[in-house]
Amino acid sequence: MKQKPAKRPASSERIIRDIRRKTRKQYSAEEKIRIVLDGLRGEDSIAELCRREGIVQSQYYKWSKEFHGGRQEAPGRRYCSPGQYR
Repeated sequence: MKQKPAKRPASSERIIRDIRRKTRKQYSAEEKIRIVLDGLRGEDSIAELCRREGIVQSQYYKWSKEFHGGRQEAPGRRYCSPGQYR
């Protein structure tokens, strides 16, 4: 009987994955703030802004959430600070 070779990722796939990891753009805090402020100005849609900056919309909204302190408060809703329980 003929044995089938063990299935493992092709070396070319591994090389491409490693290249993408090493060439991924790292945004500084200043760049993130600039992008979020551009979105808050509302001159362009968020989709257009993200296309221009080369990021996905989910990344923009993650940065926006971080920029706003990590929480979105609903009108009339009271939040407890960490460690404080009702």
